[in-house]
Amino acid sequence: MKTRTLPILVAAATSMAVLAACGGGTEAGSGGGSGGSGGSRTLTLASIDQGSVEDVVKAFEKANPGVKVRYTTSGADQYQQQIRTQLSSGTAPDVMSVWPGNGNPGATYVLAEPGYLRDLSDRPWAARMPEAIKSVAQYQGKTYTAVFGQNGIGAVYNEQAMANAGLTPPDTWTKLLAFCRAAKAGGTPAFALGNQDNWVTQLALYALVATTVYGDDRDFDKKMQAGQADFAGSPWLTALDKYMTMEKTGCFQKDPLGTNYEASQGLAATGKTLGIIQGNWVIALLEQKNPKGTFTLRALPATDDPSETLIPAAAGAGYGVNAKARNEELALKFVDFVMSPEGMNLFVKKQGGLPSLPGTGFAPNPSLAELSRFIGAGRTVPFMDQLWPNAKVQQTMLSGLQEIFSDQSTPKRLLAEMDTDYKAGS
Repeated sequence: MKTRTLPILVAAATSMAVLAACGGGTEAGSGGGSGGSGGSRTLTLASIDQGSVEDVVKAFEKANPGVKVRYTTSGADQYQQQIRTQLSSGTAPDVMSVWPGNGNPGATYVLAEPGYLRDLSDRPWAARMPEAIKSVAQYQGKTYTAVFGQNGIGAVYNEQAMANAGLTPPDTWTKLLAFCRAAKAGGTPAFALGNQDNWVTQLALYALVATTVYGDDRDFDKKMQAGQADFAGSPWLTALDKYMTMEKTGCFQKDPLGTNYEASQGLAATGKTLGIIQGNWVIALLEQKNPKGTFTLRALPATDDPSETLIPAAAGAGYGVNAKARNEELALKFVDFVMSPEGMNLFVKKQGGLPSLPGTGFAPNPSLAELSRFIGAGRTVPFMDQLWPNAKVQQTMLSGLQEIFSDQSTPKRLLAEMDTDYKAGS
């Protein structure tokens, strides 16, 4: 998933993400050498972790006197357009953001297959990653991505705005629609939606798919891979219909297609909406825009039985090392720092995430209490795109969702197009 995530995921989060504030890049830490091989003390880095990588870079430089990190940050869409071009032309940085699995142009499988990433299997942290995370950080049994956090997707509420509206988070589908109607009637839409950035379009859908598709069939991905299921003939259509029902009910602000990711953050942070459907990574960005605000992630319901609700939660975007890194020694030192308790805790604290490795001593942000509870109870499913056979499926989905919001396509047509891309294989 395209996240700081995904996403994040992360959600993906990515982050996703894990799964990234969109917009222009930022450069910092220049100086200290050309970044070439030999005795250079300069590391080059491209990151989607805007708002959190800055503190990690500072800590890394402090722990390595004389080292400078030249880095850029950018949104997921912009980053994914650039990184493959840079890798193929030999102009990519030493270290770069990489998503787990196979869901987008910057994902582990996609970049490892042509040999763009260095094998990290020999790093001290590689064998310690939980199996669920290791499986999407590897390609053909070798580890290529340093995944430092776990991310979830849900409804992130502005607690002060909710109190002013006299409303509480809904835990059923019927209550969700009533919540949206009440919020709209009160003059403050329920959720900000930044669909101008196409990666944002997937998040509300994933939150609904988690329950509608996987609630009754945890083996849905395996059936897809075996050719025993498809998108168009599955509850994916139900989830898409629910997404459109939310739009028609007034759950989002006016003109989601005219609102980008950063603008949507501003709406939720300042109480112009009651919240935002995003990955947990957005919490740190909301807190930057409103330091006095309190933001809490809750599951987005898709049925009228709260016990059925699942949350998309998975490995968020991490970091990979360029196979042709000009400063491999520093690159490996950086990813090792990211996977150390200090680096990992810095990242997940700033992003409002959870560490990928046990034993870091991290105390989760109270805003993630429900996500932590769902993870502990096994009530999560992976970000949907992480196990798709190629990146085209997601690209078709993202552009198709924008077309649906502009009345140029329909849910049935989109799912049929996704099936075509899925069946094309890798």
